[in-house]
Amino acid sequence: MAACCDYAPAGVCVSRALNRAHYHAKKTADVPMSFRPAQSSGDTPRTSATSHQVSELLKDAGLRPTRQRLALGELLFGAEDRHVTAEMLHEEVVSTQFSVSLATVYNTLRQFTEVGLLRAIAVDGARTYFDTNTSAHHHFLNERTGRLIDIPSDEMRIAGLPDAPKGMEIASVDVIVRVRDRRKV
Repeated sequence: MAACCDYAPAGVCVSRALNRAHYHAKKTADVPMSFRPAQSSGDTPRTSATSHQVSELLKDAGLRPTRQRLALGELLFGAEDRHVTAEMLHEEVVSTQFSVSLATVYNTLRQFTEVGLLRAIAVDGARTYFDTNTSAHHHFLNERTGRLIDIPSDEMRIAGLPDAPKGMEIASVDVIVRVRDRRKV
C-alpha cells in the first residue's frame, strides 16, 4: 500500500489536515473487528487488545513496540473509544502492576498523537484529554464531572469560518460544548 503523504511510511497517513477520518479509516482497515475501537461515545471497556495486535498497530504507525508502548496501547486501544488524561492512564496502568513513570505516559501519549493514533483535546490550560477516536467530531464536556462525550460529526455544522492568515491553512476545528445538570425550577 502506498503512503498518502510524501513523508509517511507506506500504509500510514499522518496528515493533520481536515480529513482525520481518512487516516482513521486507513489505519483501522486491516485491524480485526474484535480489536478495532468502535465509533461510539462510550468509555466502557470491552475485550482487551492483545500485545500482538497493539504491536502491529504501532509498527504500522512507524513506532517501535516497546514494553511501555505495548502496555499503554493495550489499555488505550482495547476498549471502546475513550478520552483519557495522562494522569488517568498512569493510574490505570499502575493498577495493573506495570511500573511506568508519569513522564513516560506523557511522552507515549504525545508520540501516539504525533503519528495519528490519538487526538489531543485541550480542555483548558491545565488539562488535555487524549481521544482514541481520531475521526472528525466534537465534544460535550460535563462541567461537574470533567467527562468528555463525543458529538457525532453529522450532528453539528460549522459555518462561517474566517479565512486563515496569509500563508496558512486551517488544520482542524475543535468544538467543546460545555454542559451541566439541569437546574431545578
